[in-house]
Amino acid sequence: MSSFGAFPAELETERLRLRRWRPSDAGEYRGLWTERDPRALRRIDADGRPTVEEIRGWLADNPLAAEPGLGLLPIERRDNGEFIGYCGLIVGRASFDEPEIAYELAQRAHGHGYATEAARAVVEAAANTGRERLWATVRDWNAASFRVLEKLDFYRSDRVTADPERGDTIWMTRDLGQV
Repeated sequence: MSSFGAFPAELETERLRLRRWRPSDAGEYRGLWTERDPRALRRIDADGRPTVEEIRGWLADNPLAAEPGLGLLPIERRDNGEFIGYCGLIVGRASFDEPEIAYELAQRAHGHGYATEAARAVVEAAANTGRERLWATVRDWNAASFRVLEKLDFYRSDRVTADPERGDTIWMTRDLGQV
């Protein structure tokens, strides 16, 4: 049993609401896959998969929050309910005790500070669980993600995972003692 407090299933900021997934989010979530950089690992494949129906099934089973106490939360704008992406904590390449923060926004939502705002709420919630450190892994070509993480006081660790085909993965970290 974990000694950490519960990570909330919903968060609110001045402009955003992070909430539980709904099967109706499937189309918007799939849209994120279609916008991803060609170097990203998870994209829509040549056969058009995953389909909206496949993603709807995942969301009905809620695998995006499969780790107790962790999970990705959809981000919607509070003023109009528009789905713009997701943000949350995952084990990813890290661990349950020191999870990764992950976020992705639709291209139409870039440049408005939404990623920073959502991620700041997730960092604060993670600190409130009693965790001491978070990680983030970012491809070396993803300048926008580096900017978000730097605004949240993440810094480069000494860890780099080499990948000449897709770009090296830079490990960023953040101590939560000063949140």
